[in-house]
Amino acid sequence: MRLNKLGNRRALYSRILVSMTLCVSLTFLVSTIIYYNYYIGVEKTQAFRSDLSDLTQTSKEVVNMNEAAQSLSFQIYRNSTISKIVFYDKPDIYDVTAAMSELGNYLSSMPYIESIYVYNPKSAKLYIASSHGQNGVFTEQELVDTNILDILNHYEEYKPFTPIPRVYSNGAEENDQVRAYTFLCYDAIGWDRTINSAVIVNISAPWINKEINSPADSKSATFILSGNGSFLSGNSLEQQELSAEEARMVEQKITGDSEGYFIGKFAGVNSLISFTAPDDLSWQYVRITPYDIITKQTDSIRNATLLIAALILVGGILLSWITSKSLYLPINRIVSEMNILESEKRDSMFMIRQNTMRDLVLGLKPLQSIQQVEKLRQLGIHFTFNDDYRLILLRIDNYRELRDERSSYLLAYKFAIMNIASEICGQTYRVETVDMNDDGILVLLNIIDSIEYTDTGLIETLLRQIQLACSDYLKISLTLTYSHIDRNAVQLHKLYKQVREASNHRLFYGHGCIISAQSISALQANTYHYPTEKEKRLTDALMCGKIEEAKEHFSTIIREAESYPFHTVQLAVSRLSVTIKEIISTVQKRNRLQCDGVPALPTLESVETVAELEDAFFALFREMRGQLSEKKNAKQHDLIRLINQKVAENYMEPNLSLNQIADELDMSPIYISRLYKQQTLTSIVDVILEVRMREVCSLLENTDLPVTTIAERCGFTSSSYLHRMFKRSFGTTPTDYRRSKNA
Repeated sequence: MRLNKLGNRRALYSRILVSMTLCVSLTFLVSTIIYYNYYIGVEKTQAFRSDLSDLTQTSKEVVNMNEAAQSLSFQIYRNSTISKIVFYDKPDIYDVTAAMSELGNYLSSMPYIESIYVYNPKSAKLYIASSHGQNGVFTEQELVDTNILDILNHYEEYKPFTPIPRVYSNGAEENDQVRAYTFLCYDAIGWDRTINSAVIVNISAPWINKEINSPADSKSATFILSGNGSFLSGNSLEQQELSAEEARMVEQKITGDSEGYFIGKFAGVNSLISFTAPDDLSWQYVRITPYDIITKQTDSIRNATLLIAALILVGGILLSWITSKSLYLPINRIVSEMNILESEKRDSMFMIRQNTMRDLVLGLKPLQSIQQVEKLRQLGIHFTFNDDYRLILLRIDNYRELRDERSSYLLAYKFAIMNIASEICGQTYRVETVDMNDDGILVLLNIIDSIEYTDTGLIETLLRQIQLACSDYLKISLTLTYSHIDRNAVQLHKLYKQVREASNHRLFYGHGCIISAQSISALQANTYHYPTEKEKRLTDALMCGKIEEAKEHFSTIIREAESYPFHTVQLAVSRLSVTIKEIISTVQKRNRLQCDGVPALPTLESVETVAELEDAFFALFREMRGQLSEKKNAKQHDLIRLINQKVAENYMEPNLSLNQIADELDMSPIYISRLYKQQTLTSIVDVILEVRMREVCSLLENTDLPVTTIAERCGFTSSSYLHRMFKRSFGTTPTDYRRSKNA
């Protein structure tokens, strides 16, 4: 208890240090969130005020320019020199020159004016004073700025001295496109309301909008919302295409409202949208700035604060761990040593208890006296051998694979199986479990309920629960064998042997089966007769290479032994192994197979099911058949090579034929002819002719020998026969062939 208190005290101090660190980190986190939201609000307000100042200044510039344009238009109308081109149908050249000079003076004195147009519909001419592009007197057909004609033709749609944002062409070679605010002043007095004269002043949009872009941020965009609902770019004065959502946002939140700002999505980007109240021209100026630009600095401060909080948290936890460890290291060492001693004592008692129980089950330490029983109780064994009991043997399926793959965890698996069995059976029986140091775990059950004597379904239900639990939690399959009920402690070893032998019938029942040892013991009354006739048929099939038939006979012999005691199965398998070993040895000697003696045959101890036993023997059968096939193929290849050698050596003999080669090889002509064609897809006769023709061609090309001599040297009976065969093979005569090669 003292050690536990010391350990808890160490944990308490660690928790205190960690809690303090967490409080500091949490304070940083909460304050960061509060300050972040506060600074975001401040930055939005500052950005709005800056935008509002710039946009209001631009609005004032436009209003002032409106007044300047109005004043300029009135001056032009009142100027006697210019009035001559305004009202006269055909002013003389001197009046035009003087008027254009006056317009030039106005243009020079006001740098923000892009151009001045004077329109006289009676003369159908426009007088243009411009710093770039068209400058002078032009007819309507010569005018490059055709858009102004559309405005003049529909002047009723425009309010006098209201700026008209537009982009037009001035005819200059460079910078042809001009962005300007156009101010229209016209005289349309009369019953037909036609224009008698007009003065158009184009004021440079960049001059007016020089304050419209924030110098601190080049990514923001400024727009003009005119009184007729047009949404224009502040830079290009072009109409902007808005999505339905953006148009609805402009209509509901900006149009006609007083100055303000809000956060919304524009062009898919979350942005700060600032706008002015309608000015004297009913225009509103809108500036849209990406929201992340506004919050960039605040985000960096937030991230730095969060990083500091994280560092404090990690550092605090590390410091608390180091401090706790250094302060309580001696105590921890003592606790660890005490735990080790306690664990060793517990493990030692467990091993002593297991060894004692195993010796009792194996008959190495018989239970003889009351003193022995008392000693068992001192070891923690409370099983009563003088009461009714039964044995259950749990055998791990695929034990060798489990041992090879997870040898370091094998004892843990067995301990888990023992715990599962004790947990499930402990509710109904007094339980003791023993590891038998092989694939088996023995469970001893004291019978408590008398119904066990008549109902075997109860025990089998518990066994299925054990199987299911081990399969679900450990992924291990178990074969379970249970004994009949006994109460004689002297019979413990005999009863275990009976259960052990009965469990061997897993060979036939398969993995995961439940076996009653009493039903297996009843098989002792059956008399077994070894099937000699079937063994003979197995031998004949193996000697003839009929592997499938041999497999069938082998399986029949093995599976017929299922209804007999296991020692009968062992004798049958042993006899079969001897027979098969002799067959393999005989086949190897008869066919001169290169083998390192007779291979080792599988035993019952190396397999768990009859399927595994069959697979092991069937693999030997297939290996033997493969060796015979390889031997047969090697012989066939040697025969083909020998035939080709004889043809190459004796092609000049006229009597060389299939029958002669067969006689020399002491084999059937039909057999070697069929075999040769199967292997080479060519007949022996064709090969003889091919070799002879190849030699004829060589002699025709390299010698001057007559065709008759060549026919004799190459094994042809006559030159005419050579001519006939040569023409059939090459489509020409030997003489023509020689002539074509020597040409």
